[in-house]
Amino acid sequence: MNFKHLYYFWATAKSGGVMKAGEQLHTTPQTLSGQIKLLEAQLGCALFQKVGRRLELTKEGRVALGYADQIFALGTQLEAAVGKVRSGQTVLDFRVGISDSVPKAIAYRLLEPALGLAEPVRLICHEGDFHNLLGQIAVHRLDLVIADEPMGKQVSVKAFSHALGTTAMSFFATPVLKSKLELGGRAFPQCLDGAPMLLQGAASAMRQRLDVWLAEHQLHPRPIGEFDDAALMKAFGGEGRGVFMAPTVLEDETCAQHGVEVLGRTSELVEEFYAISVERRITHPCVVAITQSAREALFGV
Repeated sequence: MNFKHLYYFWATAKSGGVMKAGEQLHTTPQTLSGQIKLLEAQLGCALFQKVGRRLELTKEGRVALGYADQIFALGTQLEAAVGKVRSGQTVLDFRVGISDSVPKAIAYRLLEPALGLAEPVRLICHEGDFHNLLGQIAVHRLDLVIADEPMGKQVSVKAFSHALGTTAMSFFATPVLKSKLELGGRAFPQCLDGAPMLLQGAASAMRQRLDVWLAEHQLHPRPIGEFDDAALMKAFGGEGRGVFMAPTVLEDETCAQHGVEVLGRTSELVEEFYAISVERRITHPCVVAITQSAREALFGV
């Protein structure tokens, strides 16, 4: 296979068309189209199809793009590895998967100690679905997965869940909304009854615990929206669209960043965080730093 043809295809797919790719590669659209046609002839299938005035990947094109991503990512890693050998510098690559239900601020605080090691560390982060990340750690594409739930016994992956710590949950609202909810002396959590509320996505572990907690307290807030992305939920909350919930350990940061106040707290709702590693006994220096810092400083286990 001519990898120049593959590179032209990859650049065109990534940039969204031959015009933009041509500008980036300083070549003509005609040259790009010709090189891609040669690749299609070699593979025996069309990689792009015209939809109106746009080019879209065919089914085969999407498959080819996935392989091209891996090929050129390996090329980048090769350059980095050879560069290390040539310079004599030792850099530890630390590949981490972060479950998309873990708040970004928590993820940062957990990972930051790994960058404080005496040995230079290159942090490579991937965010995604929890079960997909477990699949990647099973084949050693990741050194660690950070999640808000342990690995289930039904999962056939040889890895181990290490508890990092827990945090209670706090409820936040803008000062105006908080004043409205507290009218008539309604205290927390009763003030949540009928309140506009921004909720985590139904699939998250914390959302399921919240639904049970609300039912136990006979509270019926008015759902305004559901969000898989906690940052987007907080953005809506900062605009006064509803009450939202976040880890108590992030109270100061949440209030300062979004201009909200604490409406109430509950230790009946607890969010847990885990480091999932292929090591039963942790020896990886980055994972050691993360677990020690989480237990001693962040969560104070």
